[in-house]
Amino acid sequence: MHPPVRLVAIDVDGTLLPTLSTQVSPRNVRALHAAQRAGITVVIATGRRMAYTVPLLEDLGLRADTPLITSNGAVTRTLGSKTGGEPGDAGDKSNAQILDRCHLPSRTARGLCGLLRPFGCIVFTFDRPGRGELALEDLNQAHGRIALWVEANRDAIEVVKPLEDALVDGDDPIQGMVAGSIDQMRAAEKALKASEWAGSCESARTEYPARDLSILDLLPFGVHKGGALERLAARLGIDRRETMAIGDNWNDVGMFEWVGQPVVMANAAMELRAMARTNGWKQAPTNDQDGVAMVLEAAIRKLSARPAEVAG
Repeated sequence: MHPPVRLVAIDVDGTLLPTLSTQVSPRNVRALHAAQRAGITVVIATGRRMAYTVPLLEDLGLRADTPLITSNGAVTRTLGSKTGGEPGDAGDKSNAQILDRCHLPSRTARGLCGLLRPFGCIVFTFDRPGRGELALEDLNQAHGRIALWVEANRDAIEVVKPLEDALVDGDDPIQGMVAGSIDQMRAAEKALKASEWAGSCESARTEYPARDLSILDLLPFGVHKGGALERLAARLGIDRRETMAIGDNWNDVGMFEWVGQPVVMANAAMELRAMARTNGWKQAPTNDQDGVAMVLEAAIRKLSARPAEVAG
């Protein structure tokens, strides 16, 4: 039997957020607060970059020391509060603390441009606020595939053509991404794994079948959500068996494989749900049914029942 949960990592899109929404549901918010009051460390673990994550969370009333794993594991920091500030930090209204950060060497990023340009729109993310945080070379191509993302991030985007010119040695990005159709990104991932860059770059794929949209994240070698979570748990002194991860997509698999208590959302892709059954991972109700809240509520009940069990 698993011990009570002391740390839970929660994905954002397709997990914490309802479909096509940018607001966490009231029940999920209450469950996050209840988990923190119960002594569970709540970790937000997302493929989104920091500046695209903090605005979703800063008005939820979460603790300032809530850890955020962003850019699929490239950056881990605390949420912070709206007062104070660290100069140059993403989400610069916050007094957040950087816990972990990795960079993708610019030389590798330049090589990936030549390899992956035929498959879709390439974007590189730099760990700095404002214009130039995101670099791409074809705004029209990006707008056609990820229009909502472009509009939400327009103030951070700098168009650089060729994109290699944005990738200067010593000013390394924290991650890249390629966006296209599901078939295109599966082909891009195969091309990457067969290329000379396979040993220099980690990839994480997410898929949104309803929109025939897929994103292939490009990360420093060895960097993924699972690795970042493992390092964070070690920092906090929390045993692997006491950790849980809740997610819905392929970039969550690293977490599922490492934690003691993996939970896959019912709205995950059929292939991922089949993997969950094969591996004995639990399944939660969908993101539109407040599946995260249901899982957290059960974890809190188990934690609350523990003293009675010990006393008995």
